[in-house]
Amino acid sequence: MENQSCVTEFIFLGLLQNSKVEKILFVVFSLVYLATIGGNMIIVVTIVYSPALLGSPMYFLIFLSLLDACTSSTVTPKMIIDFFYERKTISFECCMTQLFTVHFFAGAEVIILSAMAYDHYVAICKPLHYSSIMNRRVCGILVGVAWTGGFLHSIIQIIFTLQLPFCGPNVIDHYLCDLFPLLKLACTDTHIFVILVFANSGSICILIFSILLVSYGVILYSLRSHSSEGQLKALSTCGSHITVVVLFFVPCILTYARLTSAFSFEKNAVVFTAVLTPLLNPMVYTFRNKEMKNAIRKMW
Repeated sequence: MENQSCVTEFIFLGLLQNSKVEKILFVVFSLVYLATIGGNMIIVVTIVYSPALLGSPMYFLIFLSLLDACTSSTVTPKMIIDFFYERKTISFECCMTQLFTVHFFAGAEVIILSAMAYDHYVAICKPLHYSSIMNRRVCGILVGVAWTGGFLHSIIQIIFTLQLPFCGPNVIDHYLCDLFPLLKLACTDTHIFVILVFANSGSICILIFSILLVSYGVILYSLRSHSSEGQLKALSTCGSHITVVVLFFVPCILTYARLTSAFSFEKNAVVFTAVLTPLLNPMVYTFRNKEMKNAIRKMW
């Protein structure tokens, strides 16, 4: 890297170039971050200390909430602090670390959401075999696959990025280190790298999102044979998960499923994915899930 790059730090332009508005955003995003960490930790503690939930599909919510808290902590604190500085800088090493962690947690969350969809499919379409199929060993394997998949996805992104020479421009029109903003600064032709990013991120998001939508179509179709009470309960559970899936995947697809590094709404899409979605997930799962609400009331 010393032979390819002379850049030791990057400068963020930030979310907005307006100091007065940034002071307001400091307060707003500080409250959002505190609510995100608080909401997700309440879910984690409630499930851990509620035996009935710990042995149910809510088991996956522990890891989803942890991933949301980690994703938000990777992005939001740095963005909040930078609201106070006119010159927003990050070292090359910290930039690569942020890039790795963001994609690590996001990649793991993709697999956890897929595992939760499979859990719902088994519970609704094969209820008599649920306990034998979705046992603790299988759940543990799925969680292990999520962490491994997130690591592999992220390490591939870092290998791509470390091949790029950064020899001059170091101003990133963003508030975090991500793939496409960095590609714009590289002192080389990046068309091949854009295709690789699309293959490793964009196409995977599109494929998994499509599979999840089809799987929920199958689940909803199978509900015809259930009782009215069973249909309402299944629809409530599936509705919560579909909401989270849409909130997570749509901004990701808009951000990474493209063959150009230019996208005027990239900042907004990333704000939604990395800052707002981790806040909304606890609300979706607690407000729409009677079992979770009862456990929270009993616990707290």
